[in-house]
Amino acid sequence: MAMENSLFPSRPDSLSLPVEDQGDGKEVQVSTGVCNVSEELGHVVTTETAPPAAKVNRSFQAKLAEREANANQPRKKTQGPEKERGRFGWARARRKRQRYVEKNGRCNVQHGNMQETYRYLTDIFTTLVDLNWRCSLFVFVMAYAVTWLFFGAIWYLIAYCRGDLDHLGDDNWTPCVNNVNSFISAFLFSIETETTIGYGHRVITDQCPVGTMLLLLQAILGSMVNAFMVGCMFVKISQPNKRAETLVFSKHAVISLRDDKLCLMFRVGDLRSSHIVGANMRAKLIKSKQTQEGEFIPLDQTDISVGFETGDDRLFLVSPLVISHEIDTHSPFWDMSQAQLEKEDFEIVVILEGMVEATGMTCQARSSYLAEEVLWGHRFSPMMSLAEGFFDVDYGAFHHTFEVDTPSCSARELSLAAARLDAHLYWSISSRLDEEPTLIGQAATQPESSSAGSKGGDLPPFLVGEMTNIQEQTGLGELNGSVTTDQSESEA
Repeated sequence: MAMENSLFPSRPDSLSLPVEDQGDGKEVQVSTGVCNVSEELGHVVTTETAPPAAKVNRSFQAKLAEREANANQPRKKTQGPEKERGRFGWARARRKRQRYVEKNGRCNVQHGNMQETYRYLTDIFTTLVDLNWRCSLFVFVMAYAVTWLFFGAIWYLIAYCRGDLDHLGDDNWTPCVNNVNSFISAFLFSIETETTIGYGHRVITDQCPVGTMLLLLQAILGSMVNAFMVGCMFVKISQPNKRAETLVFSKHAVISLRDDKLCLMFRVGDLRSSHIVGANMRAKLIKSKQTQEGEFIPLDQTDISVGFETGDDRLFLVSPLVISHEIDTHSPFWDMSQAQLEKEDFEIVVILEGMVEATGMTCQARSSYLAEEVLWGHRFSPMMSLAEGFFDVDYGAFHHTFEVDTPSCSARELSLAAARLDAHLYWSISSRLDEEPTLIGQAATQPESSSAGSKGGDLPPFLVGEMTNIQEQTGLGELNGSVTTDQSESEA
C-alpha cells in the first residue's frame, strides 16, 4: 500500500521536461518514474506513470491545494492478518492453527474407526448420561412407550388365546382381565399396571395364573425402568457442566516482568457468589515435537508450572485472580523471545477444577490460548476497588490489558545479562580491594581514623560503583574473603 503523496508536497503529479520543438511545433513531455514510499512494507517502490490521454492545464496553486487536502485526510492502515504468497503469486491469509481445546472448553477431538463399540453397552448408564438432550429425551420416551406396547401386546395375546374376545357378552365366562375387549384396552391396562394408577375398570381375575405371573413381571420390570430412566435424567440435570459457564478466563494471556522475572500470566474469575471449594489450577503446553530418534509427536503435552511446588495453584477464588507462570530454566518458554513468539505455533490449555459448593460435585472449566493470543509486554488492568464496607469488582475491565516496558529478549538472555552484571560488580570490588591492601588494613585496624578520613580527612576514599563510604567497602571486602578482621577486634 503506497503512502499518500502528502509526504512530498512540493512534488508535482508527473515530472515533465520541456523539449525543443521538432518541427511540428508540439511540446513533448518525458514522464519519469515516481517513487511511492510504503510505510508498512518499509521499502521504496518505483512505478512508471503512463502519459496522460489528454493534457490538462493545472496551475501550481491548484496542485498545492490538492496536496494540502490530501494531507488533512486520515491515513488508513491495514491491520489484517499476514499475507502469504501462494503457488501462482496470489495473496492468501496465513492458515490459523486448529484448536485442541476451544475457548468455551469443548475438546475439538472426534473418535473415528472404533472397532470395539460394544464397550459403550457395558456402561450403558454413562452412555445415556453423555447423550445430548434430544437423544436423551428420545430414549426416555421410547423406554416407556416400548415397555407399555410390549406388555399391552402380551395382555392382548393372552385374551385372544384364552377366547376372552369370543365371550365378550357372556356373563358366565370369567376372562383373564375384565373389560379387555381390544388392543387399545389391553394397552391401557398395561399402562395402569406399570404406572400403578389403578382406575378400577380393568381388573385381573383369579382364574388366570399366566396373567398373574405376567403382572408380577411387569411390575418388577416397570420399577427397574423407572429407576434407571429417572436416575439418568436426574444425573444429567444435576451435572456441573453448566456451572463451568460462570467460570471465565481472560481472552488473552500476557508476558511481562514481575519481580524482575519474565512471567506468563492469565486471569480467571467466578461470576457466582457461591464459591468453588478446593479450586485447583493446571496448565498444559500443546505443541508438535520431534524426538532425537526422529519420532514425530503431533500433540505433545508439556506441563506448565503455575505454583504446584509452592502451593499457589490452590486458589481461593472469591475475586478474580491473575495466575502467573514464572519463566525459569524448567519452563518451556525459557528460550523464547518476542520475535520468536510471533513465529511459534503452540497452544496453552488451562484447566480449573474444584467442587461446587451447592451440590458437592466436581466441576472442571477449560480454555486455551494460541500463540497469537499471547501478548508480549502487556499487563492486566486492575479491576478491584474499595467501596464503603466491601470490595467492588468491575468485570468490565476483566479482559483489558495495557502495555508496559518489557525487554524483548528471552528469559535465558535476560538471566545471562543479569549474571554478567553481577559478575562484573563482584570482580571489580575484589580487584580494587587487592590493589590497595594498605588502605584496607588501615580501615580494619583504625576504624575511627578511616571514618574520619572518609568524611574529608587524610585517607583518600576510593569509589566502587556508587559507594563512597570506606566502611561499606570494607564490609563488601569481608564478604568477598579479602578481609578477615573481626568486628570485635576492630572495636578493640
